[in-house]
Amino acid sequence: MNLAFNPMDISLILPEMVLLGTTFILLILGLFRGEYAFHRVMLLSKIALFAVLVMVCATPASREVAFHGAFISDAFSILMKVLVLSSALVVLMISKKSLASEDIARYEYPILVLFAVVGMMTMISANDLMSLFIGLELQSLSLYILTTLRRDNVKASEAGMKYFVLGALSTGLLLYGCSLIYGYTGTTNFDAVAAILKGMKNFPLPIMFGLAFLMGGLVFKISAVPFHMWTPDVYEGAPTSVTTFLASGPKVAGFALIARVFTSPFVSLLSQWQMLLGGIAIASMVLGAFAALTQNNIKRVLAYSATGNMGYALIGIVVGTEDGVTASTLYILLYLIMIVGVFACLLNITRRSQEIDTIEDIKGLVRVYPGTAFILSFLLFSMAGIPPLAGFLGKLYIFKAAVTANFYLLAIVGVLTSVVAAAYYLWIIKAILMDEPNLGRWAEHYRTYRREPAMTVVLLGSVAGLIWIFIAPSPIIRMANTAVASLFGS
Repeated sequence: MNLAFNPMDISLILPEMVLLGTTFILLILGLFRGEYAFHRVMLLSKIALFAVLVMVCATPASREVAFHGAFISDAFSILMKVLVLSSALVVLMISKKSLASEDIARYEYPILVLFAVVGMMTMISANDLMSLFIGLELQSLSLYILTTLRRDNVKASEAGMKYFVLGALSTGLLLYGCSLIYGYTGTTNFDAVAAILKGMKNFPLPIMFGLAFLMGGLVFKISAVPFHMWTPDVYEGAPTSVTTFLASGPKVAGFALIARVFTSPFVSLLSQWQMLLGGIAIASMVLGAFAALTQNNIKRVLAYSATGNMGYALIGIVVGTEDGVTASTLYILLYLIMIVGVFACLLNITRRSQEIDTIEDIKGLVRVYPGTAFILSFLLFSMAGIPPLAGFLGKLYIFKAAVTANFYLLAIVGVLTSVVAAAYYLWIIKAILMDEPNLGRWAEHYRTYRREPAMTVVLLGSVAGLIWIFIAPSPIIRMANTAVASLFGS
């Protein structure tokens, strides 16, 4: 192998290098300044994320590889990185006050978020099993620590331990799958693996088992069945600001990685993995719909909702066509806007030390904070897929792609589980808009409430974005089409 230095390699990975270098500098600043560094590190972290976001947007959309094919830059990776960076920036914008109310306003929080984002960006641009693993573990280790930031809380410690143990199990599965693939093909590069497998009619057992273990390690990261069991406990136990981050960026990065893996190195095995991934999608949709009906904790409801939504997003990948993956990409984009908006509403309430745990805690919210209540209800209606909202548009494209490719079972299960899932969304909306509030519980909180400009921008922006996408979806669809076309090499 030629190990000569290529300046183009550095130019392609420059956004990741800038963000990683900035993170190390902020870590040193935090070590010297101690507890007084939080506000400064938080501000500089936002500036760094915005600067890197601009750099990514300015990256050429042509397909380029670096570091001997281990790193890839194309239109798909650029779009996914923009979504990840935007979600992380928004999370930092809206979490400052809630971190203070939860007594975890420490400089480690924004630094861990930045480390996780570097890992996600590496995952998204991974074109090799080694770079895939490095990005995945950098993200995972950062998230394990973020989950347990509230060290004096039993639920947070339990959630972090469960997340770590199950995450280690999924890492073992993924590494075993990678070792089987490497053992047979003699390479870890996606393009080289695709070239070796291309044209084969009878695939050897090591490849089949390796692909199955690799799939298990990847679907864990998006909390799809059967590797979803960590999600409800981690969502519930982690601080709300951390849960907001867990529910947004990592889901996008995980989806991007799965889409790249199954449309690049293993596209020749389409008929082999379609059935297995289709079963995971169906199980995720069914469990996500029915399990959430038995929950009373809001974050546990949203955790099972995430499992169901990842099932819908997998449909387009199972279809295996360019239209299918485009529909899934559009769905992930809409889901990101909706889930960040929902958690922003919860953070808007909790930032004044008013804990929101169960659905009873938000009864009659419309009579206390009508603006937040109406925005939260709008977002939940959209997540339920109620026409004519943008969430309905996302599901429509997903089901259309499945029907066009003759995957009728996926479409039927998707429609039926959407109807079931609408029940728990409407249950929360009914509590917000129709139930009587406990005015005594809200009295002190209401007197001390102050609007926060960043929170207002995010809440109104999420609603405006969904309305704009529904009214004029063509630009977003074209953008998704262009990104996915680069993934398929067309």
